[in-house]
Amino acid sequence: MILTGIMYCIYLIKTLIFVAEIKIVMEQVETGRENTQSQMKKGLLELCILAILSGGEAYPTEMMEKLKGAKMVVVEGTLYPLLTRLKNAGFLTYRWEESNAGPPRKYYNLSEEGRKLLGNLFRSWKEISSAVHSLTEKI
Repeated sequence: MILTGIMYCIYLIKTLIFVAEIKIVMEQVETGRENTQSQMKKGLLELCILAILSGGEAYPTEMMEKLKGAKMVVVEGTLYPLLTRLKNAGFLTYRWEESNAGPPRKYYNLSEEGRKLLGNLFRSWKEISSAVHSLTEKI
């Protein structure tokens, strides 16, 4: 009787461990999915920013509003480092403008190199998009 009780306890412990391991794996899968989606969005953000600026200069808040309107919500902590990186690489220029509503605003514009980069990224996007569509159209 005692042996049966001990074996049952061992069985319950193993079951609980198994369930806990499954929960850990499921959390890792979910985290991986979120990370993949985040990386996909970040990879396309550069193209989207350059595309926005191809229509003329813009203030970061305007860029964020356009992204939000396209269902591509981005936080300032992602946008500003990207703008700085693109500016430092010579793809963007900027100018300061005084504001009646607070501090001066920095307006960004595409440089000639930025226009070339936009063209290259857009061609790459069309190729990738077409390839993904052909592989997933039956889903």
